[in-house]
Order: sequence, then structure tokens, then C-alpha cells
Amino acid sequence: QVQLVESGGGLVQAGGSLRLSCAASGSIFSINAMGWYRQAPGKQRELVATISSRGSTTYADSVKGRFTISRDNAKNTVYLQMNSLKPEDTAVYYCNADVASVIAVWGMDYWGKGTLVTVSS
Repeated sequence: QVQLVESGGGLVQAGGSLRLSCAASGSIFSINAMGWYRQAPGKQRELVATISSRGSTTYADSVKGRFTISRDNAKNTVYLQMNSLKPEDTAVYYCNADVASVIAVWGMDYWGKGTLVTVSS
């Protein structure tokens, strides 16, 4: 079984910064793409950023220049550095990873339970 556990959420004032972490654990062979999604109250879940196993990144237009995704393959961990936070960034942030494991050698999609980020104005 593979688990993703997020941490680092919290309450911050507009203009502030937070760093989210997501650690994958279990019987992992390798991790392909990893990413962060978010869901604000009353809205659909949306992509924030992704990073490939080789480090290629993509970002939603709304966070470009403010958020940075990175990963530590040795630790099976993905990070999201969030700077210049805005009230509209308030959401539950979910970690996602495509993980090859004993259950699915070619990869399977896993999600964390989410961590709440609240940005006050």
C-alpha cells in the first residue's frame, strides 16, 4: 500500500509564504510525475503544478511566478513553495503522485488527504 501525507498548511496573511510537503511511503519501486492540486470552497479541484521524474515542471497560470514545485527523489517527497500568497489561494491542497509499486508495477495514481491553506486579507 502506498500513502501520501501532506504537511505545511496553515493560516497566513496576504503576501506571505508557506511551504507544503508531501511524502510518499510504502512499497514503492519508483515515482513518476508528482503534483499539487487545490480545491476552494464551492469550486472544482484544479491543477496547481506538476513535476516529472526528471524535474520538468508545469504551473497553472494563476500561480506562475509565485509558486515553485520541487521534489527530492531520495526522500520520495514533493514540495510546493508558495510566495506572495493571495486570498484567492485559499483552498485545500492535495498531493498527487503516479507511483510504481508492488500493486501496480507500471504506475497508479495516488492522492493525499489534503492540507488546508488559508490566506487572510
